[in-house]
Amino acid sequence: MNARQTAPGGLALIEALVNTLLDITTGEDALDRTEVRERFGIAAGGVDEARALRESLRAACLAHAGHPPHRAVTPLSELLAPVPLRVAVDERDGAASLVPVDGGALAGRVAAAIAEARGDGTWARLKACEAADCHWAYYDRSPAGRGRWCDMAVCGARAKMRRYRAK
Repeated sequence: MNARQTAPGGLALIEALVNTLLDITTGEDALDRTEVRERFGIAAGGVDEARALRESLRAACLAHAGHPPHRAVTPLSELLAPVPLRVAVDERDGAASLVPVDGGALAGRVAAAIAEARGDGTWARLKACEAADCHWAYYDRSPAGRGRWCDMAVCGARAKMRRYRAK
């Protein structure tokens, strides 16, 4: 877990979904809990699809940080290809956005969030911690966009200590 501020806009949904894998080494998964699935709008029969989506998102977040995927995953573009989106235009100010046609399916909300974040330049700042025993998603707010760990006090400190001891 990290102490960072939540990602902005729709990226908060993606960050929260990626971080439902509570412990990458033991496989402890919050999606095993009914209340967590309900929070994301995941039906009982959709857990495997949600997990596949989560791990593809994690791979994208790792790529944003310059790291290879943590394991073989279905490409995110393949998972999101069948998701229907439409353009919604606000009649008050003319602002346009992509919204899921079905309204609330998780993949649709994720696709719309990615499109929004890509448009406003924030998508590449959603990264995954480089610590192999972590890979939690975090929003990189550093000025240069070169953050490496979800939490400097935990994962960053461990990495720096390992480097120091290796000298």
